[in-house]
Amino acid sequence: MSDGPAARLQKLFEGHRLTPTQRRIAHCMVRGAAEVPFLSSVELAELAGVSQPSVTRFAVALGFDGYPALRRHLREVAPAGSADGAGHEDSYNEYQQAVRGEIENLRRLAAVLADPAPVQEAGRLLAGSTPLLVLGLRAASSQARGFAYFAAKVHPDVRLLDEGGSMLEDRIDAAVAAGASALLCFALPRHPREVVDTLERSRRAGLTVVTVADSAFAPVAHHSDLLIPAPVGTGLAFDTACAPMLLGRVLLEAMADALPDAQARLEAFDARAAAHGLFVE
Repeated sequence: MSDGPAARLQKLFEGHRLTPTQRRIAHCMVRGAAEVPFLSSVELAELAGVSQPSVTRFAVALGFDGYPALRRHLREVAPAGSADGAGHEDSYNEYQQAVRGEIENLRRLAAVLADPAPVQEAGRLLAGSTPLLVLGLRAASSQARGFAYFAAKVHPDVRLLDEGGSMLEDRIDAAVAAGASALLCFALPRHPREVVDTLERSRRAGLTVVTVADSAFAPVAHHSDLLIPAPVGTGLAFDTACAPMLLGRVLLEAMADALPDAQARLEAFDARAAAHGLFVE
């Protein structure tokens, strides 16, 4: 399979934490891969609908001294006419490439789960904490909320922390006073400083912190007792988090396996749901 210009650009952007504006520039470059090496910074800015300084900052974020250095690099690796030999990867549009990126992230998660011990240990820690705190702010709030929704069906006391502010510390202290021993944190980029501070306070309060993060080197790593990584997709303007969501469901399974009355609770919920006609069959 030949390596076409769009695919080469995608590889250039991989591994860099880009802002939404910078991703907009990257997507524009991928769409116009053949002509981008010959555009000025002003022309690229107009094409992407951003400011010229944003293009300069984008080049620096990729590790170049400025846009001229980035353009020289592009001309070296993707000379004129190279688009004629574009490979199969270039037949995928940007949306398909984002999906393929998520498929690869799920493969990476599957490789991490080849050793089930960390997930099983996390399940035991979460099952053993009553109440159980689940933290997720900003981008991670939906992951935390989804976990807490399902966890409440098998765990006797789940407390969701999905809004920041001064009340966070009070709610953590109250949970510790009620017997909490563990906190599950979903931490996704861009990582809020408040999450790092909250984990630091939680550990000082005696909680064991289990974290789902986009990388083992995420800012929350030093404040976690057990961290299991699940990569996020960066192929669109905003991160996609299929792997962290799936890891959350895997942790739910492990926690349910460690709860002796999980099945009885599920059956009781199903009976109540049927009695109240909660769901359309």
